[in-house]
Amino acid sequence: MFRFEHIDIWREAVQYAECIYSCIQQFPVHEKYALANQLRRSAVSISANIAEGAASQTDKEFAAFLGYSIRSIAENVSELYVACRLGYISPSEYDRLYGDAERLIKRISSFRKALAISHQPSAISY
Repeated sequence: MFRFEHIDIWREAVQYAECIYSCIQQFPVHEKYALANQLRRSAVSISANIAEGAASQTDKEFAAFLGYSIRSIAENVSELYVACRLGYISPSEYDRLYGDAERLIKRISSFRKALAISHQPSAISY
């Protein structure tokens, strides 16, 4: 197994992407290569960046990729907002996905902080 397959936030990001793919099914055909495509790309980017970061040589590099995942979530939420404004998704579906995105950002941020804390040099000098 790859390292990222053991990381809960990676699995959650994959589930989030599945929800995005499901909500896109109701989009009009003319959005297939526009907003729907962008939503798919940003949603998949979340888990992809976690996976890529897990393969990093250092925790600092891993933390940077976790930051990219957080940015992809923000991009995705912005695109969902546009989709809601255009009537492609309902306000309640937007609220549900927004809440999922918020939880995922918090989980990734916590993981990122824990990664940084666990590798700080000791404050004790010898």
